[in-house]
Amino acid sequence: MHETEFYQKILGLESPWVVADVKLDTEAGQVDIFVEHREGTKFCCPECGSELACYDHVSARRWRHLDTMQYRTILRAAPPRVKCPEHGVKQVALPWAEKGSRFTLFFERFAIDVLLATQTVQGAGGILRTSWDETWHILKKAVARGKARKTDKAMPRIGIDEKAFRKGQNYITLIYDLDRSTVEAISDGNDTEGGNECFSQLSQAQRDGVEAIAMDMSAAYVKAAKANILLAETKIVHDRFHVMKLATEAVDKVRRGEHRKLTKEGDNRLSRTRYLWLSGQENLSEQQKERFDAVYTQELETGKAWAYKEMLRDLWHHEDASSATLYFKDWYKRVIHTKLSPLKKVAKTIQERLANVVSYCTHGITNAVAEGMNSKIMSIKRRVGGYRNRENFKTAIYFYCGGLDLYPQ
Repeated sequence: MHETEFYQKILGLESPWVVADVKLDTEAGQVDIFVEHREGTKFCCPECGSELACYDHVSARRWRHLDTMQYRTILRAAPPRVKCPEHGVKQVALPWAEKGSRFTLFFERFAIDVLLATQTVQGAGGILRTSWDETWHILKKAVARGKARKTDKAMPRIGIDEKAFRKGQNYITLIYDLDRSTVEAISDGNDTEGGNECFSQLSQAQRDGVEAIAMDMSAAYVKAAKANILLAETKIVHDRFHVMKLATEAVDKVRRGEHRKLTKEGDNRLSRTRYLWLSGQENLSEQQKERFDAVYTQELETGKAWAYKEMLRDLWHHEDASSATLYFKDWYKRVIHTKLSPLKKVAKTIQERLANVVSYCTHGITNAVAEGMNSKIMSIKRRVGGYRNRENFKTAIYFYCGGLDLYPQ
């Protein structure tokens, strides 16, 4: 088989396009493929589809293709133009590349696969032998392509959460589709304005179709939800993991205060026990369980706080909101009459938002998907040493977590 026929098949070119010549430069490690069209070929106007004769050609251009036998492969051609009576002079669509791209469709598809596998622009560029800018351009274009194709799919169960962009009070807000585990909207900040901006990126039909919203106890997100989602007060579910985190932090505050008091008296019973009180019993080794039991049975304030925290876990095991409410009220009465100030503060916080805590029994959702996605986002961020550009960070999140159709047709 002649080399021109070989590349004709590799590129998948069909009439009127033909490979006219192939040149190999072994020193440069490059193969150049020259593509032309047959004389007299008519092309379609890219705007209206009218079939017209070739008007002229633009200057010869080059497109990076998949490597051939480890040789960088470059496709070269002078794209034809047509003169449409309605739309004027237009460059015709090319079968091997999208408009404005300097890579073939095959190369872009492969590059997207490599980017998804490596999860870093630099790592993908090293494999593809492309610069950071070229690789990022492919990623950015894929996101734009995916967002343009996106349809207003119903999202009955969503989550809203914040993510730190950089150190300090520098956050972005994200809305997740809990059923598809995808990021659907991103905005700057973690205040009410940021929440409103995030909700505004959903269509009216999507907002109207929301049945449940998982979130932490952020007053800003509650306000934003109520401003954008019909009957939001009945749909908000304060994430149980966030509530239990507050309770666990309260236990740790009790432990720290008691530990300071005991050490002044020369009592080191609580030394190096922090992990024992913060971790679930199922995560402790046998040796750790023995040490925990030895400290717990001494009836310290820390042990009492831990016991109330563990009792709170049962709140989410009730079949309906009514029984969960009764359980909490009993728990609240017990805690509020103790001297455990940090835990009493948590109890009052939960009581203020109780309807949207026990709503879990109705909707059965948590922000676990959001936490999982946050871990993935952090992993991506660490691999590149952080994103200095906020818009680039958002683009990367959509690429890796947006569930978009990224590939060129």
